[in-house]
Amino acid sequence: MAKRTRMELAAVTLAPASYSPSVSSSTIHSLDDGCLTHVFSFLMPIPDRYSIALVCHRWRYLACHPRLWLRVERSTKNTSEPGVFPNLQDAISAARPGDTILISPCRDHIACNIQIKKPLCLIGGGELPDDTVLTCSRGSESALEFLSTCKITNLTIRTELGYCLLHRSGRLTIEGCILQCEENPLDYLSFPIISTATVPNAFRQSLKEHGSDSITVAQTRIEGGAKAVFTSGNLTLQRVRAIYMRTCIFFWFEVGEQEL
Repeated sequence: MAKRTRMELAAVTLAPASYSPSVSSSTIHSLDDGCLTHVFSFLMPIPDRYSIALVCHRWRYLACHPRLWLRVERSTKNTSEPGVFPNLQDAISAARPGDTILISPCRDHIACNIQIKKPLCLIGGGELPDDTVLTCSRGSESALEFLSTCKITNLTIRTELGYCLLHRSGRLTIEGCILQCEENPLDYLSFPIISTATVPNAFRQSLKEHGSDSITVAQTRIEGGAKAVFTSGNLTLQRVRAIYMRTCIFFWFEVGEQEL
């Protein structure tokens, strides 16, 4: 028997007892909003729940329901709506460990020295990473500072002078993003990614068993800055791959403790 997706298995669980695989795939559309939202809650935020939000307007509304994840909407007028916040800082402060934050398509989101100390997933809500832009103004050290295991995807992060992403500790995953440092005479002070993570020798073995600090970059466009990534701790750049396109370069690489 062919493998079924998590969505199909959830639909079978919630469907009537007479349900059979031969029934038309439109069966899931006959579920009311409450049941369909419950089905979506079994899906992983990335890529499953993010993908189903692109199916139709109804699925997008239910897949983005506050019960499933938090949302950042700069244009929101009703600040009392649960799960919806006017800026990223407020959403991160209110989030619980493991939450997913969907950031609405907008080129005016502000991100300056925002510390993330709990496991979170940040997703740009547009079709392309260019649709959702986080901007860090001059005078700030970084746009986002990570002190916990996190994932960011489908976002553009732009900084005028400083770091797009500052990695202190945890496992950071960057997927399908654009990191931009503005080019200027002080280009050597700008880095798309910088890691200061240092693993003490006495704890390296135990950390390896439970997952040590690292950065994983996949299908990400990096522009400007003296280097794509700079490390001041004991992590090193590893397994670099790049694909040269006509107008840009996409990178895949890892930053982690060098194997002895």
